[in-house]
Amino acid sequence: MKRLLAPLTVALLLAACGGPSTVREPGADSPKGPAAKTPTPTRKPTAVLKRGGGFYKDDGPADDIPDGLDDIPDAEPKWEPLHKPATKPYVVLGKEYVPNTAVKPYKVRGIASWYGKKFHGQKTSIGEPYDMFAMTAAHPTLALPSYVRVTSVQSGKSVVVRITDRGPFHADRVIDLSYTAAYKLGLINGGSGQVEVEAIIPGEMTTATYAQVTPPARPVAGDNDDIAQLARRMAMEEKPVQTAAAAGMSGDAEFPKGVYLQLGAFSSAENAESLKNHLLRELDWVSEPMRINAGSGIHRLHLGPYASRGDAEKIAEKIRSALGFRPTFVTR
Repeated sequence: MKRLLAPLTVALLLAACGGPSTVREPGADSPKGPAAKTPTPTRKPTAVLKRGGGFYKDDGPADDIPDGLDDIPDAEPKWEPLHKPATKPYVVLGKEYVPNTAVKPYKVRGIASWYGKKFHGQKTSIGEPYDMFAMTAAHPTLALPSYVRVTSVQSGKSVVVRITDRGPFHADRVIDLSYTAAYKLGLINGGSGQVEVEAIIPGEMTTATYAQVTPPARPVAGDNDDIAQLARRMAMEEKPVQTAAAAGMSGDAEFPKGVYLQLGAFSSAENAESLKNHLLRELDWVSEPMRINAGSGIHRLHLGPYASRGDAEKIAEKIRSALGFRPTFVTR
């Protein structure tokens, strides 16, 4: 009992001495230095966060949430060159995604979730580190980078975010928001919520005024044809296969014999690595390794091996329950 009372007494004495201090630059508030602007205090989440409600397993707010989140401005839409590797079709858990190769109109309603400290600092699909306190988001198919306005159906609040990452790979979600974007929409405590997502095309008439700039050149007609062909090729190769040769698997010792779950397939090694890092965090309960196998121009992400099809089926069902999609099977 004495051990508990001593720290409590110290904590009460410290609290009585004053509130938390603000770090200031040298000279601030001094007779010779300018007064520092006091940031708007952030309304920290007070409700109990729902586990699994919207953010990823073992994810959540940062241990130290900075003040001033209300003062962080929305992303400012502008024309940017698209990240070429992010324009290629890909398959995740048996579902085919064909990304936009240009900024174009888009409007949809659905569930938004958010991702936080578990992904903070990790590389996004455009190669930039993820900053959970910036106004960004992830989307499965919108052009990278591009900009959207996200409006909460319940509150009517809106934010503008920059799309920098791929995801969410959940069957019931349409966009993954950064922590700050979700905070501004009031989605932090619930973990997710109904939103309307609308693409912003810089230079067009919108409810906000954006700089009038010259749009980039349109892609040539052959680009779309090549993408469509690659998408069909991937779809064909994603059907369950029976042999390593049919799956294009290498025969080295890195891939021992057994049954594998194919989690994704990409023409870009960079995107395959990005999905691997994403699923390593989201499916951190799996005990078997994830490996990227390159063959026939496709980079496939495999999980395994499993001793039998039955063992693999159990894990595939757990993945389907968690994400809403079921991986395909490869047998060596």
